[in-house]
Amino acid sequence: MRNAATPAILAILLAGCATTEATEVASAPAAPVSAASVGEKDAPDTMRWLYGSGEAAGASIQAWRQLADYAIAVSRQRKVPQSIPLGLPDVAGGIATPSCVAADGKMKPFAAVFDVDETVLLNTGYEYWQAYSGKPYVPEEWEQWANGGAGIAAPVPGAVTGLRRLREAGIAVIFNTNRNSDTAAGTAAAIEAAGAGPAVHLDNLFLRGDDAMGGRKDGRRATISAKYCVIAMAGDNLGDFADAFNDPALGVQERRALVARGEYAQLWGNGWFLIPNSAYGAWQKGTLDDVFPPESRWMPAEKTDAPAIMEKSK
Repeated sequence: MRNAATPAILAILLAGCATTEATEVASAPAAPVSAASVGEKDAPDTMRWLYGSGEAAGASIQAWRQLADYAIAVSRQRKVPQSIPLGLPDVAGGIATPSCVAADGKMKPFAAVFDVDETVLLNTGYEYWQAYSGKPYVPEEWEQWANGGAGIAAPVPGAVTGLRRLREAGIAVIFNTNRNSDTAAGTAAAIEAAGAGPAVHLDNLFLRGDDAMGGRKDGRRATISAKYCVIAMAGDNLGDFADAFNDPALGVQERRALVARGEYAQLWGNGWFLIPNSAYGAWQKGTLDDVFPPESRWMPAEKTDAPAIMEKSK
């Protein structure tokens, strides 16, 4: 059954195709843009790759298979388990690794923590609307999609199989998303309709607004780690792993270096798994000078108009 919000979304889409009755004006009106002509324009490169390419599907399946293999192997080890670092700072300024032993001395159950958007669910419906309309991100429209996208949002390739394998191995699945808490019902419905559920708010589904930290996820990770031994974590944005990565004071190259060096670099594929998303994210900043430091730049040699010497005289 269609969600009640779905007709509203369709009404918005169809409104762009509607024509009004002609009125007498001094000059001829501009020809209306047909739905066909809009639909035939090229999709943005980033969306074309993420939502339309086999390469993106293959990369997602690969990441999900590696994550499930890793987490299941860790859960079967015959030794005292250890949580992965959850982005929380320790007293020495490094990365804290929460204990897997509860205050009562019992072992915490295993869990894997996941972002939702473009990690578990593909927001193809909303991204289609953005590409079709040419409009930027509008919070009210996103909220409508978050509340009414159940049955339209497809699972990320590999997610349903990966989550099923984790649950069958006795590993709890926890969702930690920056969707607003007032979309909890719609978000849970979308996760379940995509075959990735169950999802229950404040049980295994945590959202922006569940604590006082806004879009920062470290607080929610701390809440989760108080109950669970987290052995794997996945997301499409670095903030899904540690708030430190999205510090606004970090420059483009500083952020990249923080990810790729030292103790953080050891975690990729070793408890932390990044799901590809080229369409949007915290990475969307950077001038040419930011992205291409001086030592990485190249230009071809300039051609001259001087004729080539074909033969030297003797």
